[in-house]
Amino acid sequence: MNREALDRSIKTLQQNKDRWARMPIVDKIEHLRKLLTGTAKVADRQVQAAIKAKGIPADSPLVGEEYLGGPVTQARTIRLLIQGLEDVMRHGAPRLKENAIRTRGDGQVIVDVFPTTTLEKLMYQGFRAEVWMQRGVTPATVKDHQAGFYKEKAPVGKVALVLGAGNVASIGPLDMVQKLFAEGQVVLLKMNPVNDYLGPFIEEVFGELIQLGFVRTAYGGGDVGEYLCQHPEIDEIHITGSDKTHDAIVYGVGPEGAERKAKDQPRVDKRITSELGNVSPVIVVPGPWSKADMEFHAENLATQMGNNGGFNCNACKVIILHEGWSQKQAFMDTLRAVLARAPQRRAYYPGAEERYERFVGAHPQAEPIGPRKPGVLPWTLIPNVDARNSKDICFTQESWCGVTAQTALPGTDAAEYLRNAVRFCNETLWGTLNAGLIVHPKTAESLGGVLEQAIADLRYGSVSVNHWAAMSYALGQTTWGAFPGHTLQDIQSGIGVVHNSNLFDKPEKSVIYGPFRMKPRPPWFITNKQVHTVAKQLVKLETDPSFAHLPGLIFHAVRG
Repeated sequence: MNREALDRSIKTLQQNKDRWARMPIVDKIEHLRKLLTGTAKVADRQVQAAIKAKGIPADSPLVGEEYLGGPVTQARTIRLLIQGLEDVMRHGAPRLKENAIRTRGDGQVIVDVFPTTTLEKLMYQGFRAEVWMQRGVTPATVKDHQAGFYKEKAPVGKVALVLGAGNVASIGPLDMVQKLFAEGQVVLLKMNPVNDYLGPFIEEVFGELIQLGFVRTAYGGGDVGEYLCQHPEIDEIHITGSDKTHDAIVYGVGPEGAERKAKDQPRVDKRITSELGNVSPVIVVPGPWSKADMEFHAENLATQMGNNGGFNCNACKVIILHEGWSQKQAFMDTLRAVLARAPQRRAYYPGAEERYERFVGAHPQAEPIGPRKPGVLPWTLIPNVDARNSKDICFTQESWCGVTAQTALPGTDAAEYLRNAVRFCNETLWGTLNAGLIVHPKTAESLGGVLEQAIADLRYGSVSVNHWAAMSYALGQTTWGAFPGHTLQDIQSGIGVVHNSNLFDKPEKSVIYGPFRMKPRPPWFITNKQVHTVAKQLVKLETDPSFAHLPGLIFHAVRG
């Protein structure tokens, strides 16, 4: 570890933090434009580096995952933030759609944030998204809770340490964008050793900000992270990782760290924000499903399990079924068949095999689907986990590999089952990052207000109906982070949100609604054979949202 070099980086950021905080917004927008151009410029090279590191064949459709989780999401989020800051410059806050604000019967304010353009309506037919605000926000005060940093008359700069994630390419850069452009802070990005091969591409994209002294990068292991977290000239920390890493930073390790945590005596006197994972549930509501319905949602759940090899904080980890649903067995058999067709993936993330052994070893009924090979773990279902055993590892720990549990809950009808499922998620499962619901349209109609009440009651930062809640990470207009209310001592999925191009400062959750079934297949499905070609087209579209890009995109999409 080169402490002198790290000290120089921090000193440079300290010298420039006030200059960045007080930079005119028009200049910050210009920097964002350059980040957008740079993201597209490095996209192909970055993806090639990622597939090599993750063992994805160059001719596999799975290459598309690296485009979607990398430059596509990064470009979209940056582009939308440009629009948001242009609105701040002209109107004082990001503008909302006409009639975007509604109020629930209990007074909670909900803001319709997606789609906002004709192009989005064409691209995401049947989808819509809302941000539900925290209690106390009223329709009249929504604007007061947007773009708070840009309302400060004499902002004071801060140096933020961003501890980058090791799994998805856009996380580190977009955490930097959040700190730089939403919170007005200069940034030191500490690369995760798992994907530090991304460093040169990030440095190229952020090159001008590095040259001007507003951004620095650092590499190395836990010793470097420890030194930076304890550094007196680091003002704030943002962590994307595990709750165990968070607790080690805040309280320390070993018996001394445990004692500090028990007494809530942090050893770090800084503001710390975080996104720390989740035992992500998907509640499958019983209904009159056809064979095609079961096939579509088996692919849907297989995607949520298998994307990125299962190394996602929003991966489906618990499938919740109605114990009396007559189609329960048929649906699970369909899921098994889809997983059997899915390509096996290299277990590239450190510790995956040990975690796999712990989960499978605790459950004799575990079903590996496909062979186990050196460096490759099979997709694995753990069916019929007893929902009454609240201490089961499947409910209390994130497997962080391709292992997913299935449990069942009672209910005299769909409404009672749904209430039981919400209670189970809130009271038994660890974490509050994201949850999903799958509901047949006829069932949704019969549920009436029970469905919206279930969404309201789910204590998760993102809730998605019929599709993967990871969309809340990718859309940009939606927020991404834990349900509010966690403390350093009980951190679970973390504190704070990122993305959020509307710059809301008091969001409670984002909610995404999607069609029960759709054609062609969504490009993020692991069964889509054209995702690599579609995703490359999406980089162009998100960088330059022009109708001119649609013909090529549609051509590849319909073949997926």
